[in-house]
Amino acid sequence: MLSGKRKNWIIDLSVFILILIGIFIFIGNLVVILKHRQYSSDMNSIQSNFNINKKNILSDNSKLSPTDLQSLVTTVKCVGPRYNQSCLYKNLYYTNQKFWALSLKKTNLSLPGVRLEALATTDFRPNHRVFDTYEQLYKFVRFTIDPIVFPGVTIHFNQRWHKNIGHALFDGLYPAYIALIRFPPRHLQPFRIFVGLDYVNCDSCFSEDVYSRFAGGGFIKSNIIDSIMPNRWFIFEELIMGSGMMCQRCIQSNYQLAGGVELEGSKLFRDRMYKQHGIIPVEIRQKHSAEKRSLNKPLHAYIIHNKRFTKKEREEIRNAMNQINNYTNSHINKTLEEIKKLPHPLIRVFYINYRNIKAKINISSKIKSTPSDSRLSTYDLLDNDFIAQLRILRDMDIHITGPGTGQMYQTFLSDGSVNINLGGMNPYRKETTPIAYPSFLEQYVTAGIPYIKGLYYPINKRRDGIKQDELIKLIKQAAQII
Repeated sequence: MLSGKRKNWIIDLSVFILILIGIFIFIGNLVVILKHRQYSSDMNSIQSNFNINKKNILSDNSKLSPTDLQSLVTTVKCVGPRYNQSCLYKNLYYTNQKFWALSLKKTNLSLPGVRLEALATTDFRPNHRVFDTYEQLYKFVRFTIDPIVFPGVTIHFNQRWHKNIGHALFDGLYPAYIALIRFPPRHLQPFRIFVGLDYVNCDSCFSEDVYSRFAGGGFIKSNIIDSIMPNRWFIFEELIMGSGMMCQRCIQSNYQLAGGVELEGSKLFRDRMYKQHGIIPVEIRQKHSAEKRSLNKPLHAYIIHNKRFTKKEREEIRNAMNQINNYTNSHINKTLEEIKKLPHPLIRVFYINYRNIKAKINISSKIKSTPSDSRLSTYDLLDNDFIAQLRILRDMDIHITGPGTGQMYQTFLSDGSVNINLGGMNPYRKETTPIAYPSFLEQYVTAGIPYIKGLYYPINKRRDGIKQDELIKLIKQAAQII
C-alpha cells in the first residue's frame, strides 16, 4: 500500500517537473519572440530614419555635414559680386589637372564662375558629372575612383610671378586669404594651400615657404600632384576658390586694397603672418599713435633701397640721414622735459636693402633627419630671411621707399606707423625721356591699411629728383603725426 502511494507521489512529482519545465520553455520562447519583435521594430526604425536622412540629403544638399558619411555630393556656396566672387565647395574632386563636381540630378546644382589668378579675364568652373541616384554616386566614388581625402579647409589659386615676394604676397596669397575671410571663422584656423605656379622649378622662391608657414595646414603644388600621381583622384572636404580680382594690381571701385578696410583684411593678414612665423605680433594701439611709445626713445625710420633711386638721389638720401641722425645724437642725452620742447621728436634713420637681411643661424650643431621625418627637424626652430625681415618691420615706426615691391611690406607695420612713398618717374627705365611722368603706384595699398598713415613726396617736385631738404621735411612730418 505504501509502495503504491510512493509510486503515485513520484509520478505526480515528475508531472509537476515536466509542467514546470514546459512553463520555463514557454517563457523563454516568449522572451525571444518579444526581443525579436523589438529588434525588428528598432531595425525598421533605423531603416526608416536612414531613408528619411537619405531623402533629406538628396533633397537639400545645403544640410550636408563634412563629417557625414553621406556627404560625397558636391555643394557650393558663393559670396561677393560676380566679378569678385568667392566660392566655398564641399566635396570637390580633382584629377589630371581638372576639378570635378559630382551631384544628383534632382539637386539641379549650378556652378558659378570665379577668377583663379591675378588679372584673369575669364571665369573658371569645375567639370560637372550628374548622377540619377545617390547609390550610383556612392558606388562611383567608393569603388571606381576611391579618392585620397584632403580633410579640412583648402584655398586654391594660381600664382603669377611668385619668384617676386611682392607679387607672391599680394597678387596671390593676400587675395586668396580675403576669399577665406568671407567664410568665417575658417580664416582663424589652419588651412591648406593648393596652388598652381608659373615657375615650378624656382630654387630661390622663398615665397613657397611663406605660403606654407602662413597656412599652417599644408602646401601642395598642383604640378607635383599632376606629375607624380596621374589619374589619381582626390577629394577636398572644403575648398575655397575665387580671388583673382582682389589682387593688389586689380583696381577696386573704392581705390583701396581689396578687403583691407571693410573686412579688416590687411590687419588680419598682418597679424597671422607674424603669428605663423613665430614672432610676437606688433603693438596694438587703440587710442592714438603715440601709445606705447616713449618720447626719450628715438623713432625708427627705415629707408628701403629701391632700384628706382638714381645715384644722385642716393647721395641726397644719405645727406638727409646724416642731418637727422646728427640732430638726434646731439639731443639724445637730454631730459624728458627738454626733449618735449624740441621742434620734432627724436628720429634714428637707417638705410637697408632687404636682400642683405639674412637670418641668424641659432642652432650650433647639425641634426640628422630620420627616414620618417616629413620635413627637416629644425624647420620650426630656425629663422629664415623673411622672418628676419619681419623682425625689423615689427619695430619700424616710419617706412620710406619708392614705388614697387618695396611698398608691399608696409602692410606689416605696427598701428600708428607712417609710410612715406617717395614716388618715381614712369615708365621705368625711361625716366629721363620726354614721356616720363611722376607716379606713386601703390597709393591704393596705403589706402587699404587703416592702421597706418601715408605721406607722399610732392608730385610737382618729383620730376627734379629726390632732394635732401624735401626728404627731411617728410621724415619730420611723419614723426610729428606719430
